Amino acid sequence: MKQRSKATHPGDKNFGRREFLRTLGAGATFTAAAAGPLAGAAQADTESNDEKRKARYRETEEVKTFYRVNRYPS
Repeated sequence: MKQRSKATHPGDKNFGRREFLRTLGAGATFTAAAAGPLAGAAQADTESNDEKRKARYRETEEVKTFYRVNRYPS
């Protein structure tokens, strides 16, 4: 059984699924390429050395309770 070929032009009524997805992918690629130069330049951290070395993890009562309650049986 012979199938009719799908149209490959957007103006045609029989705009195929593959051609639609191909066009959609090309549009997404174009959009990503156009938005790339809009990103700002990368900047370094503003933390001082003392701020970088300070203790961040604190074992508070809530943390201890979490570990106690969620302990796996051994």
